[in-house]
Amino acid sequence: MTTFSIPAATTGTRILGMGSYQPETIVSNHDLAKVMDTNDEWIRERVGIVNRRFAGKGELLVDMAAEAGAKAIADSGLQPTDIGAVIVATCTMPSPIPNAAAQVAERMGSKAAPAFDVNAACAGFCYALATGSDMVRSGSAKNVLVIGAEKLTDWVDPTDRSTAIIFADAAGAVVVGEGDEPAIGPVVWGSAGDMADAIAIADRNSSIHQEGQAVFRWATTQIAPVAIRAVELAGLELSDVDAFVPHQANLRIIELIAKRLRAKGAREDMVVARDIVDSGNTSSASIPMALDHMRAAGEISSGDVVLLMGFGAGLSYAGQVVRCP
Repeated sequence: MTTFSIPAATTGTRILGMGSYQPETIVSNHDLAKVMDTNDEWIRERVGIVNRRFAGKGELLVDMAAEAGAKAIADSGLQPTDIGAVIVATCTMPSPIPNAAAQVAERMGSKAAPAFDVNAACAGFCYALATGSDMVRSGSAKNVLVIGAEKLTDWVDPTDRSTAIIFADAAGAVVVGEGDEPAIGPVVWGSAGDMADAIAIADRNSSIHQEGQAVFRWATTQIAPVAIRAVELAGLELSDVDAFVPHQANLRIIELIAKRLRAKGAREDMVVARDIVDSGNTSSASIPMALDHMRAAGEISSGDVVLLMGFGAGLSYAGQVVRCP
């Protein structure tokens, strides 16, 4: 019997570089108060956001994704031609086809690279990172560009204060490549499809609808155990975690999950991402962008153990431990 030849597996994977992009237009709580019944204090108390960025009318999701991707490639020290696959996590493309990834690959010069999108909404980046890591580890690709990109303003009713105060536009990216030892831990992921209607877009003519209280209760009770399991599968203790970077959904959610982690053994000096304050909720872009911002601000350094945790519409969730490049 003949046997198939398959690529040799590598011993580990790691993040080689990071990058992010935000539009120029800053929209403050005071700006929103001019067009809807809200105010700065009301928004801060409920979601913790002060500012967010909105893309211009002519600025496309693929534009932002390509900008973030190019920065991540440059940071990795590679060339676009070194990229063996492109994955874009997004839930806000203006149409289902063509996908974002193929367009981004072409724009950046990663011509003919396999390219596909992943839609797990706010958990999308962690899903895509796990997929990219598995591709490298199995030998399917040497280097994978993983991007989270969203133009949520295309799908939000600008007069609906339950959503318009929260969502924003941005992109974040990482390059995943081979490592001498594992620096991207196993993913812990899953879904709660019985709550699928909690965050939804009814049809192509509708805007995002969110049952805020239901999502809040789910996230603050169900996500911490998943994060703890991701640490355990990586062979670590919660006390080993230097930084916690959850999806930037709501500052109250972030702080409550971090409190639960500390109650189970995480250090008091564990750095917690609070990028939402000045970036808003950017869905799949929030985790890679927060990582990039935290490194630039000196909040995390090369070699730090970072716990990532994505969660959102679906409802879907995914988390893994990585080392900061």
